[in-house]
Amino acid sequence: MKTFKELGLSNDLLEIIEQEGFSEPSEIQEQAIPLALAKQDIIGGSSTGSGKTLAFASAIVQNINPNKNVQALVLTPTRELADQVASAIKKFSHNKRLRTYAIYGGVDINAQIRNIPQADIIVGTPGRILDHMKRRTLDLDNIKILVLDEVDRMLDMGFLKDVDRIITQCPTERQTMLFSATISSDLDYLAKQYTRNAKEISVKSYVDSSKLKQVYYDVQPYEKFSLLVHLLEKEKSDLVMIFCSTRRNVDFLVQNLQKININAQAIHGGLAQNKRTKILEEFHAKGTSILVCTDVAARGLDINSVSHIYNYDLPKDSKEYVHRIGRTARAGKEGKAINIVANRDYENFNKISEDKSLKIEHEETPEFKTIRIEMDTGRRDHGRGNDSGQRRSSGRNFSRGNNSGQRRSSGRNFSRGSNSGQRRDSRGNDSEQRNESGRRYNNRPNYNRARR
Repeated sequence: MKTFKELGLSNDLLEIIEQEGFSEPSEIQEQAIPLALAKQDIIGGSSTGSGKTLAFASAIVQNINPNKNVQALVLTPTRELADQVASAIKKFSHNKRLRTYAIYGGVDINAQIRNIPQADIIVGTPGRILDHMKRRTLDLDNIKILVLDEVDRMLDMGFLKDVDRIITQCPTERQTMLFSATISSDLDYLAKQYTRNAKEISVKSYVDSSKLKQVYYDVQPYEKFSLLVHLLEKEKSDLVMIFCSTRRNVDFLVQNLQKININAQAIHGGLAQNKRTKILEEFHAKGTSILVCTDVAARGLDINSVSHIYNYDLPKDSKEYVHRIGRTARAGKEGKAINIVANRDYENFNKISEDKSLKIEHEETPEFKTIRIEMDTGRRDHGRGNDSGQRRSSGRNFSRGNNSGQRRSSGRNFSRGSNSGQRRDSRGNDSEQRNESGRRYNNRPNYNRARR
């Protein structure tokens, strides 16, 4: 492996890299930095946490000079990633006094309008970049370097047309670097349309099973929250990230965790940007130890010291699963990914399990205290279980037949069946009752029964 000095970096950059604690280049840095410094177009396959930011930031910092024109543009899918990338570029360019600004929606546009004329480097989301272009407050005529970071996520979020419009307003004589965790037809289109003789580099996304332990628990849906709380209290953890599939699930989970004095914070696209920024700053500083988030909001977040990843809702495929669990077990540290699997998760868990590189071990569900939770009445998937309330056997192969509580054989695949006997009201919502305080709680079979 080469050293940073052997990659052709300037002394100013080498000094800052050493100050930031980088000891040796990552695989993507070793491959990409020499090409980037040589002003070569790049198509890079690399996921979050691989070190790609330094790979493209080094070319930006080393190959442009301060002149009060926007010379480098970095597009990112989310506001948080824009802030993160801008912060990194500011550190790397400190000795050169380049000015970097992040621009995105959800904050005062007038402050951005004042800052843009002073900028050498702009990092932003496609929507707000286009907004400034339409207002004629952002001129791309002097762009020398264009970077699309996490371009696969931008395309997943429907930004292809926006990205297309932005690129067509940049000079044709420029360096273009695309970084993506996956390859798609839309990415192929962008690469063929807007890069010239691009060099393709790829870093295999894999999970180091020697550092990351992956486990799953099989539970009834109404047991999910109680088991999560038990594990949060019993596991020796540093920072924790809990993933949910929707904003609504995130808010539901945080609300109930906070009610029992567990310091958890939500991060999703429905929050005001200043609040999201404050929460992330607290998480980085360990003022908040538990972050409950959606995939989109967490995409690109590069946070050290995350020891545990909880999948409260299972992702749809192994690609997204690897993105989630890749936020722990970094820099030689150990980590743990915990999957809480109920009947609604079996289909997704089945798809994830098809990836033979993932070794997800079954853990026997421990005894835990049942915690009564305040239900979100609009939800239909919390608290559904079998009518007997008895625990089923553990394993990856269940056929969901009647709900008799009988043991089933174990294996790797799940198939879903019916949950007979469920009480439903006329609107299809689960039935409820009010407790003494007047709050509504779910009235599921055996919900408050002590565990056996």
